[in-house]
Amino acid sequence: MAKKGKKFLEASKLVDRTKAYSLEEAVELVKKTTFTKFDATVEVAFRLGVDPKKADQQIRGAVVLPNGTGKTQKVLVFAKGEKAKEAEAAGADYVGDADYINKINQGWFEFDVIVATPDMMGEVGKLGRVLGPKGLMPNPKTGTVTFDVTKAIQEIKAGKVEYRVDKAGNIHVPIGKVSFDNQKIVENFTTIFDTMVKAKPASAKGTFMKNVAITSTMGPGIKIDPSTVQ
Repeated sequence: MAKKGKKFLEASKLVDRTKAYSLEEAVELVKKTTFTKFDATVEVAFRLGVDPKKADQQIRGAVVLPNGTGKTQKVLVFAKGEKAKEAEAAGADYVGDADYINKINQGWFEFDVIVATPDMMGEVGKLGRVLGPKGLMPNPKTGTVTFDVTKAIQEIKAGKVEYRVDKAGNIHVPIGKVSFDNQKIVENFTTIFDTMVKAKPASAKGTFMKNVAITSTMGPGIKIDPSTVQ
């Protein structure tokens, strides 16, 4: 751990904790402060002025990033009959019904996202206590409970990310890899930023965008000045 700590401290020295950087500067810094041997994920964190205890302030949804996340998501689809055939044709990694429900109950999690047709939710709902804590439960708000399985699969494969406010009013979303061109990270960031601005609940009081920062896996957080985002 000492070695990692030393690298983290060195990376942290490059970041002025008291400063909010422009988006372009922050993206440049996120690359300079990455010290992992693997291609680190770049993540954005929003601290929002919302009260998640209020139903109308529980911000949740999904958006397709223009440049993807750099990770191809494995998709499991719960569907029957024609819809199962459609899912297979659209490129789903796994398609089934009761067989996969049994596998998940036995601890199988070789997938990233679940899509389910509405008629399957009665069965899939029984997995709530297993899928819920992992954030894997399909939901109409994120477009993962739908009869249009082709569109759902294509969007996920193209780089769709889900976002959901936690109890403290924070949202974390991956926006690419350190190996991405700066411009691609900027474009992905701007897409999720614009989505957050539009998601502001009418009942939210005071400053909505309290803090915005980007970070790479294990790297230090870098604050962004929201006014610099075009």
